[in-house]
Amino acid sequence: MILRVLILLATLGLLPATAPAQDRASVEAGFRNWLVQEIWPRAKAQGVSRATFDAAFDGVTLDWSLPDLVPPGSAPAVPRRQHQAEFAAPARYFDRNTVAGVESTGRRMADRHAGQLAAIERETGVPGHIILAIWGRESAFGRARIPHDAFVVLGTKGFMSTRADFFTEELIAALRIVEAGQTPPRGMKSSWAGALGQPQFLPSTFLAYAADGDGDGRADIWGSEADTLASIGHFLARHGWVRGRDWGFEVTVPASVSCALEGPDQGRPIRDWEAMGITRVSGRPFPEPEHGAEGFLLMPAGRFGPAFVVTPNFYVLKDYNMSDLYALFVGHVGDRIRYGVADFAASWDPVGGLTRADVTAIQSALVGMGHDVGGVDGLPGYKTRRSIGRWQAATGQRPTCFPEAGTASSLAR
Repeated sequence: MILRVLILLATLGLLPATAPAQDRASVEAGFRNWLVQEIWPRAKAQGVSRATFDAAFDGVTLDWSLPDLVPPGSAPAVPRRQHQAEFAAPARYFDRNTVAGVESTGRRMADRHAGQLAAIERETGVPGHIILAIWGRESAFGRARIPHDAFVVLGTKGFMSTRADFFTEELIAALRIVEAGQTPPRGMKSSWAGALGQPQFLPSTFLAYAADGDGDGRADIWGSEADTLASIGHFLARHGWVRGRDWGFEVTVPASVSCALEGPDQGRPIRDWEAMGITRVSGRPFPEPEHGAEGFLLMPAGRFGPAFVVTPNFYVLKDYNMSDLYALFVGHVGDRIRYGVADFAASWDPVGGLTRADVTAIQSALVGMGHDVGGVDGLPGYKTRRSIGRWQAATGQRPTCFPEAGTASSLAR
């Protein structure tokens, strides 16, 4: 970081102190100096050859269209008003057309790759329908356009983004992938955030978990469906997927059971949840092997949406993407691919409309009262949801465990 600052100062030293950020030629020169003076020594120390380094950055320039950039000489970015599904409208995450599209194509892919998926499940314990749901969500089974040059994205973000150190590490990892012969530099396509190929792995994730599914000696997550499936299965297995267990079950939670019991740190045997009055929406009992196993209450929209008892495998899905709704989408669509299940029995009530800043204000007020919200980050995870429920119960309100429009003003009273 210190070297990056020195390079920028040296490059921009001929400019007036108030030089506008749009003096891009000078910033581009600083970028080239940074690559040579900071990135090359670090890459060399990790086994990257000069030939690989030069090929990776041949013709690469900054991409000024990427979000969250902080060019040298610019003022700090003004935070955008973010409306994310987790707190604005969870129902949007389960758009019927999207769910149906992934389910339909997923079934065709299940037939096409039946042999390999069965082999992956035998080896890792990860069911094929879960792998397919992730593949469908991440890249529409490889059909989504992944247009960006990873070295442009990672180089730009490593040099001048709000998370520069993080993307610098990923840039070094990308160089190591090319050095290992996994892909030529211009073949390393990514999203605007630097996620690679069909499973959308960050470069460091690729190095740790990418797998060769077709036996050609490479883990080609851009062009090989077999490698993509094997890589997703390998990732989940290495993150602790429990063989033979489901991901979770939609349930009915009676009013007598507090929504503040949610969370992976409040697990109990599923038979105990049953004894409290929680039942599956299908009316069927929980599978016999699950009765004595640990389960966790999940209420991603509090009392305003479907509720679930999930297994440790749900939290393995969250290792792929930390969103509760992402993991729920994968589990639900996976079930639709394999079993043909219908929509959730409970509906998502119209809630939210809150921005990330709104949720941050709620979290700050709760922290001031001594609650553990899991970090003041504007994301209403389970600790924030149950803190809201505990505050509501303590103040004589009906616990809903979800941030609402009037929550912030009520907390301020």
